[in-house]
Amino acid sequence: MTVTKEEVRVRGAELAEKIKEFIHEGNICRIIVKNAHGHTVLEIPVTVGVVAFIAAPVVTAVGALAALAAEWSIEVERDEPGEENT
Repeated sequence: MTVTKEEVRVRGAELAEKIKEFIHEGNICRIIVKNAHGHTVLEIPVTVGVVAFIAAPVVTAVGALAALAAEWSIEVERDEPGEENT
């Protein structure tokens, strides 16, 4: 498997909605929320079996964070099927 990274910039209230979208996609292994200065504020390991379990408290925490600053960066690590060398 190959891990790919994607970074998305959002503003304010968009933060919680974007996190919800990423959690429900299913092929995400980690979500990292950074502030406008590039400092990590929240790091969420996401595993397939616990998506529903972690979604509610994470979105609540993210909603509280969104009120603190105007600009956020979300870094997403995805598990992508790739060629494996045997």
